[in-house]
Amino acid sequence: MYCMHIKPREEDVVRLVRSKAVLHRNLCEQLSIRDCSLTAMNVESWADPRDPQPDSPDLPTPQQPDSLCLESFWSEVETIRSDSEPDSSRRDSRQSEDGEQEELWLQDAGLSPLVTGEEEDVDNAVLLSTLTKTQAAAVQRRIDSYTCSLRKRNKTPARHVRDIFASPIAQSAVETHNSEPDTHRNMESVTKTQRSAVSSQETQGLQMDEIFITDVAYCEQAAILLKQAKLPQNNISQCRRDDGALPRVICPQCRLGVTRVLDLSQQDMKKVRQLALIDMTALCDLLGLEVKRHKTCKRKIPESCLFGVPLASLVESDQKIKPNTQIPLFLQTLLSFLEKKGLDSEGILRVPGSQARIKVLQQKLENSFYSGSFSWDEVSPNDAAALLKKFIRELPAPLLTAEHLNSFSAVRDIADLKQKLHMLNLLVLLLPEPNRNTLKALLEFLSKVVLSERRNRMNLWAVSTIMAPNLFLHKAVPSKLAVEGPEKGQAERAADIMRLLVRYQDLLWTVPNFLLSQVRKLNENSSRRYQFYDKRIKHLLRKIHTDSRDKPDKNSGEQCRTVKIQLADVSFSMEFRLTINSRASDLMSQFYKELHTSDNSRGLLKQNGSTTYPDCAIYEVGGNIGEHCLDPETHLFDLYNNNPGGEWIIKLRSSSRGQ
Repeated sequence: MYCMHIKPREEDVVRLVRSKAVLHRNLCEQLSIRDCSLTAMNVESWADPRDPQPDSPDLPTPQQPDSLCLESFWSEVETIRSDSEPDSSRRDSRQSEDGEQEELWLQDAGLSPLVTGEEEDVDNAVLLSTLTKTQAAAVQRRIDSYTCSLRKRNKTPARHVRDIFASPIAQSAVETHNSEPDTHRNMESVTKTQRSAVSSQETQGLQMDEIFITDVAYCEQAAILLKQAKLPQNNISQCRRDDGALPRVICPQCRLGVTRVLDLSQQDMKKVRQLALIDMTALCDLLGLEVKRHKTCKRKIPESCLFGVPLASLVESDQKIKPNTQIPLFLQTLLSFLEKKGLDSEGILRVPGSQARIKVLQQKLENSFYSGSFSWDEVSPNDAAALLKKFIRELPAPLLTAEHLNSFSAVRDIADLKQKLHMLNLLVLLLPEPNRNTLKALLEFLSKVVLSERRNRMNLWAVSTIMAPNLFLHKAVPSKLAVEGPEKGQAERAADIMRLLVRYQDLLWTVPNFLLSQVRKLNENSSRRYQFYDKRIKHLLRKIHTDSRDKPDKNSGEQCRTVKIQLADVSFSMEFRLTINSRASDLMSQFYKELHTSDNSRGLLKQNGSTTYPDCAIYEVGGNIGEHCLDPETHLFDLYNNNPGGEWIIKLRSSSRGQ
């Protein structure tokens, strides 16, 4: 007798997994109701030094989600579907029509005058003159596409980019920009050293750490690698590393330090977002990613104060209670509770809470959270975790925004890890401030959950697989996540994006050096725009401007620099001896020494057996930047050469003001 083994079909396996997920959810709900008194409620610090790191040999990181992770993934999908309103089939967003995509893109990129003609040509020339060759080509493609769509609708076509540069005023701007030695408006400005750095890192082997270069535009890096045929194509199956863990990504230290999102003023961040959109679009063009954005439509806001309220409205109302707050107070309280009592709970985020209790808790929170009468003592960690996911799901618009949700999802189609991180870095910069800050707070909590893996049995894959549907599925935006097969592959790739966000969040929340350089160049060109009106004295003015910079000679030894101090009602200045090796941390050390012995320190230092210094930082103000909080490792001599017209001011950090 012969025994024949029949291999089950993949769709049968997926159907079985999804049915088991529903049963698993119902069973866990019954168990949570019965055993709620046995839920772990002990309070311990999440940063136990005995905890293994995510790549600890004691707890090996799996290379892909296991069956339990997949069950939890589809359980989350079913929960999202069941929570949808009856009329949720009618989406709150729509895909833009022909030409509208390009018009919205040009508006977000700060190039809407190319379409409307409302401002002077020099405004467009200043921005366009800072772009690299690949970035400018991406702008040109959007202009051509918009012009083509207008011709179909028999409207006046948009002006060609060449027409912008053809006007006398704009041409003067371009000539002045091209005459400067440090311009980087095309790919030829990428030095041979930078090109070799971009290309050589690909030949170091998979066992080496990944080098993350931010001095060269991301689209130019992709262009270099594509030209050398070293960038994996997106239609090739994604290769996994043999070590089963994400590699360590190293960002070479820049002498101007690291710039984080919160370090720049709102005016400069607006320019960063415009340039980031252009670079991301150019990168998508090179990688062959077709990203369609959705336009959010107005929808009726429910009569509640917590759930279903737009993030911007929540933050604005909470700032009246606590000035300078960056994320909703409810979310802060919820995450704080989970950090204290949920990190040790086995299966946190995966084990669902009781749906009946969650509805009661939600109603109580709506009625009594802001009055301070709500008690968290009887709330179980699993119910709190369910409230966290419910809060994210019920936002009127996706946390990743309707405009960029599809772009985040498209990252899963990129094969190269660094290219994925490039896209995610640019997308994070494009998020509105409330969304970006809320996402960061969420990812920081998820990172703490992973660090407590030994106690809660939740590794990076498990956390990412469970949270992915809550971020990438939203009733306001159609998603390919649950409609394109194979479903197992879709779930795994969506979880992989979430995994990258959690693991590399510190890197993703920085402003790349090339974007900051472009912002500086944009500010310099904007400040000199009025020189372009009289061509007869243009060269003379440029010469006077160059001679008046009075840059310090690198071989001249030491220089003295006046630093302004602005603390509370106290304002004074001090002299700092600037050398080639001087850093921002050295300046802060001198400041604290002088503050301790100076009469200006009265009321600023609190002494109860020890001295407590105010939370201060050095800000670069003026010149070619609006306001820039300096990294402690910033080399001040290089900063002075980069922005000789800027002032250095020591004052309280923005997050410390008003508290």
